[in-house]
Amino acid sequence: MYPSEKVRVGVLRGGMGSEYEVSLKTGATALAHIPRERYEVHDIFIDRSLAWHLHGCVRSPATILRQMDVVWNALHGEWGEDGGVQEVLDAHGARYTGSDAPASRRTMQKAFTKAALAAQGIKTPVWRVLYRADGNEVALAAELYRSFPQSSIVKPLSAGSSVGVSIARSARELANALARAFAVSETALIEEYIAGKEATVGVVQDFRGQEAYPLLPIEIVPAAGALFFDYGAKYGGASEEICPGKFTKEESEELQKTAAMAHTLLGLRHYSRSDFIVHPRRGIYFLEINSLPGLTNESLLPKALRAVGTDLPDFFSHVLELALSGH
Repeated sequence: MYPSEKVRVGVLRGGMGSEYEVSLKTGATALAHIPRERYEVHDIFIDRSLAWHLHGCVRSPATILRQMDVVWNALHGEWGEDGGVQEVLDAHGARYTGSDAPASRRTMQKAFTKAALAAQGIKTPVWRVLYRADGNEVALAAELYRSFPQSSIVKPLSAGSSVGVSIARSARELANALARAFAVSETALIEEYIAGKEATVGVVQDFRGQEAYPLLPIEIVPAAGALFFDYGAKYGGASEEICPGKFTKEESEELQKTAAMAHTLLGLRHYSRSDFIVHPRRGIYFLEINSLPGLTNESLLPKALRAVGTDLPDFFSHVLELALSGH
């Protein structure tokens, strides 16, 4: 397709969301590992006001995107993976990595994802959607503590990287958890907290002869004192991440099968990562899916890629070629 010129790749990073810092790091990974023998790589910084910058100068999205053959979307969270930036890219006819706008919107809504997978017989913890407009956090927490399985975990309905996520074991902790979640989003999700091994499985599209190739399951062992894989555990480097995880053969196969099914069912593109809890008696529970998992030095997807013998330059090349071909 490009016999005499390098492919011009724009790496989008930054943005307005709560995962701004993670996006900068993911973008830095892309800038460092996209192979230069095939691609001409450009750093496109989007600041918190959504102004686009190329080579240190503010330019319109139209001006910047006209100069690119394909875009690597390294944004995360609000606007980055909820369909916002994807709509801008679509409006300018840009080819880009990651899921399209409709799939991004669907999967950023955790309740939609859980309902869609539950309809296919995939287990997920008991859950309920909550709204800031439901009333005072203290009164809502008291009602939930009586009526909803406890302990519970509360999270913003449409945020990633465990931003605003808390475990609650009392009515007071539940009120505090609701306040933290509502500080990030107008809508929150409460789930039954299920203790067990935390697992995550990456999926790469059209890889090694499979339409949705599941990577090896990673077992996440939170640092001492951490109850789950929260934002600090994700990016602070204190958690132990074992790949392949210490799961039975049957557990590993079910984790991989479910991650691949979720990726396909939700119409995701190129790559994704699904999170699970493996309870010793109750089995495997799907928690959520990330349509643009992080690619920082601390991120899980690069670890899973290395475990199957794939380095980051090969991964970036594979995904960019999928985007260029329209897949």
